[in-house]
Amino acid sequence: MAVRWQLSGSYFENCSCDVVCPCLLSTNPQLTSKPTKGICDVALVFHIDKGNFGDVRLDGLSVAMVAQTPGPMAEGNWTAAAYIDDRADDPQTEALGAIFTGAAGGPMAAFAPMISTNLGAKKVPIRYQVNDKKRSVEVAGVMKLAVEPLPTMREDGEMWAATGHPVNPDWLGLAVGVEGNTFSDHGMSWDNSRRNAHYAPINWSGQQ
Repeated sequence: MAVRWQLSGSYFENCSCDVVCPCLLSTNPQLTSKPTKGICDVALVFHIDKGNFGDVRLDGLSVAMVAQTPGPMAEGNWTAAAYIDDRADDPQTEALGAIFTGAAGGPMAAFAPMISTNLGAKKVPIRYQVNDKKRSVEVAGVMKLAVEPLPTMREDGEMWAATGHPVNPDWLGLAVGVEGNTFSDHGMSWDNSRRNAHYAPINWSGQQ
C-alpha cells in the first residue's frame, strides 16, 4: 500500500557561487552554467513545522544536506551527505530518509540522479532558527550557517523570483550568506561567507 506524506516548513541554502548563482539565473538553460568558482559547495537546510509520513509525525524536525559538484550541476557527479535531527526516532528517521533522498518522490527526487557519491547520513543535534527574515543553522563541529535577504528597495525587504527551483518553483528569496558561514566534514571544508544564498517556505507532498 502506498504511503502518502506531506510537510510544510521552511528552507535555506548557501552555496559557493557569487551572488546571484548562474545555475538558476543566466542566459543558459538552468543548471548548465559553470559555477563561478568552477565547483559548487552547497548546503541546504530544512525545518518541518508540520508533517507526516503515513501515520509517522514529523513536526519540529530538521534535516541538512551538503553537496559538492565538480562542474555544472546538470552534469552530475555530485558528492553528497546528509544530517538528520537526532531527536528523530527510528520510524521518523526512516521517513525523513525516504523524503530527502527522493525515494518517496517529491521535490528532492529531482536531485537524486545527479548524485554519484553518497556519503550517507548522520544523526546530529541541529539548531535551526528563523529570526524575522534571517535564517540560521548550527551543527556543532560541522556547520554554522546563516543567510539574509539581499538589499532591496522593496518595502517588504525581500527580493524573490519564480525560478522553478524544485524546493519551491514559485517563490525563492534571493539572499547572501553572512560572515562566518563554514562547513567541515567528510574531508571537505569550505567558507561560503558573503556567497550566494536562497530561502523559501516549503509545502511538499507525495507518496511512496
